Amino acid sequence: MSGHSTYVPGTAFERWLEKRLPIISLVHDSFVSFPTPKNLNYFWTFGAILSAMLGWQILTGMVLAMHYAANDAVAFASVEHIMRDVNYGWLLRYGHANGASFFFIAVYIHIFRGLYFGSYKEPREVLWILGMIIFLLMMATGFMGYVLPWGQMSFWGATVITNLFSAIPLVGSSIVTWLWGGFSVGDPTLNRFFSLHYLLPFMIAGVVILHVWALHVVGQNNPAGIEPKSTEDTVPFTPYATSKDVFATVVFFVIFAWFIFYVPNYTGDPDNYIEANPLATPAHIEPEWYFLPFYAILRSIPDKLGGVLCMFGAIAVLFVLPWLDTSKVRSATYRPLYRQFFWILVIVSVGLGWLGAQPPEGGYVIASRLFTAYYFIHFLVILPLLGLIETPKPLPTSISEAVLAKNGHQPAHT
Repeated sequence: MSGHSTYVPGTAFERWLEKRLPIISLVHDSFVSFPTPKNLNYFWTFGAILSAMLGWQILTGMVLAMHYAANDAVAFASVEHIMRDVNYGWLLRYGHANGASFFFIAVYIHIFRGLYFGSYKEPREVLWILGMIIFLLMMATGFMGYVLPWGQMSFWGATVITNLFSAIPLVGSSIVTWLWGGFSVGDPTLNRFFSLHYLLPFMIAGVVILHVWALHVVGQNNPAGIEPKSTEDTVPFTPYATSKDVFATVVFFVIFAWFIFYVPNYTGDPDNYIEANPLATPAHIEPEWYFLPFYAILRSIPDKLGGVLCMFGAIAVLFVLPWLDTSKVRSATYRPLYRQFFWILVIVSVGLGWLGAQPPEGGYVIASRLFTAYYFIHFLVILPLLGLIETPKPLPTSISEAVLAKNGHQPAHT
């Protein structure tokens, strides 16, 4: 997809700048004239939505950091100060807290779109791995941010999750002590988490730049899962893709705003409006909803080390996904058997999220074990076998042919 720039400087200043820092041509080639498959649907707008959400989270987070105090004696009170005394502090706080949830909603849709249309396959393996690194950094950032309000669920969530590292043989206890900055969750822990929570979004932004760079090297995948054969298969990124991205982002932010203004505490936990108390354990400790599938996997394994390995393994398996799927066909549109297993995986993933919010007892534990087993079987057994036994539908010869077939027109063959 890379090549000579099509940008032509229009003024003397642009010509002067282009010789010294060709930033205008870089933007033009990446976001204006970049050839985009003509059959992209609205599932391809979530990259732009995620970029907008990252900018929103960084902006609101920077302002909140000006008023937050990372000290266990006053952290809870400083959040109340933001809510009650800072001009529009309630909007910033609710916008940032709900922004994390909407960030994860968008990223999960983005990931499952990639799974459905085979966006992880050659030559996009590095693009996919960079996306998974972004996902990991998001999870770390989200967890540390959840600790900062210093409510009951914040404190005990930090205690439970950081204690998991003690299951690592030989070095586990040392890692936990280092994370805590002492021998229990306290002020040093809060300072560490605040520093990292502030730093990691900028690391995410850096990896996002690499992600976009990799995307522009190999080009975008598309619903047909075939590479563009000619200029007839593509359109310029602007205005075709940008107009769709802007529209989808506006709709997404309208829904986001509705949550901020009408149900800002919908995903919050009532226990987190009680100041952290090391002597009073909440009846039911659970993380934010976007961690619940992995939390269910963790709790489904009776052995502590095994649970930790399975929880991290559920993410690690996504990193090697490009080499687990043996099919040469990318898109599930032309893989009828894979499409059925994909929707089973979606149901299992949502089911794990629901089970993660339930008490770890009785039938909930049994269901969690069954769903966990299927999750790993899907990636480690079903995907490698499907590529060997599945008979895909005939692929169109070009993206243009796929578009015509979708619209009910019979393409003319020469």
